[in-house]
Amino acid sequence: MDRGSLSVLDKPISLTEQLQQVETSHTSGVYTKRAIVVVRGQGAHLWDADGKEYIDCVGGHGTANIGHANPQVAQAIADQAGVLISCPEMFYNDRRAELMERLCRAAGMPRVFLSNSGTEAIEAAIKFSRLLTGRTEVVAAMRGFHGRTLGALSATWDKKYRSPFEPLVPGFSHVPYNDLAALEKAVTEKTAAVMLEVVQGEGGVNPGTPEFLLGAQELCHQRGAMLIVDEVQTGFGRTGRLFAMEHYGLQPDFLCVAKSIAGGLPMGATLIGDRVGTLPPHVHGSTFGGNPLVCAAALASLDVIEEQGLVQRSAELGAWFVEQLRQVRSPLVREVRGLGLMVGVELKQKVAPYLQALMARGVLVLPAGLTVMRFLPPLVISREDLAQVVAVVQDVLSAPIAAAE
Repeated sequence: MDRGSLSVLDKPISLTEQLQQVETSHTSGVYTKRAIVVVRGQGAHLWDADGKEYIDCVGGHGTANIGHANPQVAQAIADQAGVLISCPEMFYNDRRAELMERLCRAAGMPRVFLSNSGTEAIEAAIKFSRLLTGRTEVVAAMRGFHGRTLGALSATWDKKYRSPFEPLVPGFSHVPYNDLAALEKAVTEKTAAVMLEVVQGEGGVNPGTPEFLLGAQELCHQRGAMLIVDEVQTGFGRTGRLFAMEHYGLQPDFLCVAKSIAGGLPMGATLIGDRVGTLPPHVHGSTFGGNPLVCAAALASLDVIEEQGLVQRSAELGAWFVEQLRQVRSPLVREVRGLGLMVGVELKQKVAPYLQALMARGVLVLPAGLTVMRFLPPLVISREDLAQVVAVVQDVLSAPIAAAE
């Protein structure tokens, strides 16, 4: 593509407009796009095709924990690409063996199934739970989000994701999050698994209470169900621990992770706990799962997290960031909450116009439902950048903006 400008009927078209037109004409249409063309990243910053710089608090929906264009991961990918990219699990592989051992040691769990995404990690946990228990029902939480493939979508609560594809997989039910009494009533002798996020992300950045999460674990033990913990977004330092379950001392039967596991490359993993029995051959599989390229990237990413102390950094900066956001003076703010550098600001009205206003001021932020701004910056972000984010949030929430339709 010519990276200059085009002219149609003597009207110049900028590179940004050109790229947007091309992508719009060919994209599936299932994504709502923001009107910038991101072409480069470094650390916690992104640049668009016009050269404008942004502080990134989207973080690739949580995939960019170690920052954009990390040189260690880039080098690991380049080195491995020149040796071996693909190797299915019908063969052993050195990179895969090293990563499996390291992930299991980090999580304190003996086995792992490797896949390509968070929703695939969830699908594996559902299948394994039903197979091993001989049961078919799964209890999940209201406002929970677990993915968009049919099994994961059945565990997801929001009707806007579910309704167009019903009927979904039968046997799924939902209880209010942090309501242990409701969970006790829902878990029966037919329940194969209870599936929970430690912090609900898409559902509004809602942390679980120790009573609820540990109670769910005990309930599963008592009634013969599997506990599936979804840490697709909270894993790898996001909440101030390597895994958010560590805040509560949870020991799940299945731990589902993805997003930042491989420094931005697509990868998922379903870690398997001590209570889980033997899985027979051929009950599940993945052609690309655990390929040497993503395994090399994941190993390098874990190195970066350890060497740069990003878990502790997330805990310290996250606590400071939350406190700074709580000092924002605006009648629009209902609550600020979060864990580590997973932070939500709940407003008293829809957040969409405020996200656009933040973007215009050079700060990229996610929604979490209709009324929550969700901040997922790379864990390498500086305190100065976070201070700038707070200042822009204060300005934007102080200015009159028409409410979203």
